[in-house]
Amino acid sequence: MPNIGTLLKVEISRLCKREIRKEVATVKKASASYRRDIAVLKRQVFTLERKATSLAKQAAVPTANGSPALLDRPVRFVAKGLRSLRTRLGLSASQLAVLIGVSEQSIYNWETKKATPRKEQLAAIISMRAIGKREVHKRLELAKASRGGTRRKTAK
Repeated sequence: MPNIGTLLKVEISRLCKREIRKEVATVKKASASYRRDIAVLKRQVFTLERKATSLAKQAAVPTANGSPALLDRPVRFVAKGLRSLRTRLGLSASQLAVLIGVSEQSIYNWETKKATPRKEQLAAIISMRAIGKREVHKRLELAKASRGGTRRKTAK
């Protein structure tokens, strides 16, 4: 006849092992689920990084209309160059202001070296270098049409 103490000990250890297996099984399932989620997130990060690098490369390439994108390189602004650009294109200060999207006073201040354009305006000026008179006049007509259309709408 077996000892009652050893029987109790065997039964208690068997029950403990079964309970431990139940608890560990849920932890294993959760761990596997977390690993799958981490793998999915890593794949998403990889694809997003790839897209970001391709978009950065596209932004560095000159745009379709031939105007170079402003890189992180320093671009020097010369007032005399702005004036010569304006005369080469046959524009008045007010027409150039409309094309760049600034006031006539800003153009005057830039040409007289009282002020320098911001990065956004400098990018617009650089893009103006690559176009000719015909393109400039087309853009002026579009700008006048869009401004005239908004004035008529507000007047009604």
